[in-house]
Amino acid sequence: MTDIVDRLIAVFDQPAGHAGYGEGISQREHALQAAWLAEKEGASPALVAAALLHDVGHLLHGLGEDIAEKGVDGRHEAVGAAFLLRHFGEDVVGPVALHVDAKRYLVAVEPGYAEKLSEASVLSLKLQGGPMTKAEADRFAAKRFAKDALRLRRWDEEAKLVGYTTPEPAHFRKYVEAALRR
Repeated sequence: MTDIVDRLIAVFDQPAGHAGYGEGISQREHALQAAWLAEKEGASPALVAAALLHDVGHLLHGLGEDIAEKGVDGRHEAVGAAFLLRHFGEDVVGPVALHVDAKRYLVAVEPGYAEKLSEASVLSLKLQGGPMTKAEADRFAAKRFAKDALRLRRWDEEAKLVGYTTPEPAHFRKYVEAALRR
């Protein structure tokens, strides 16, 4: 089990972890900021692990960091969730799988949320289906991990600060280990 934890922690120091996907910071920095925000808010170990790993699909799909500019949705949330499901329970996988839908939901139901999105997030929103319809929003809100996905989404948006200091990946190891499926 610790082998997968070692691999996940190490992935942030691989070349893919240094890709920026148009955000001005690397995937590594983004993941660490999201996990740090979750930890500071007192989230469960599973949700801190989900925050750290929410974009792991970007590191796995191999489509490059300019896919959105090419008009391609790499479905990183589905790629990441499928990978994580082999090692983690639904309390990690659910929020990861739903974090893109959470963005679509918030844009649809929360006035002013769209204005908070980064340029890259606005571009990807279009590729991901745009704001949800009322019916889609109602279905999303009823999903088991919708509330956790919404928390994760807010950390995701906030975790894009250049020069923000966080602990190193090893700091979050305890959360990833605690969240592993036994």
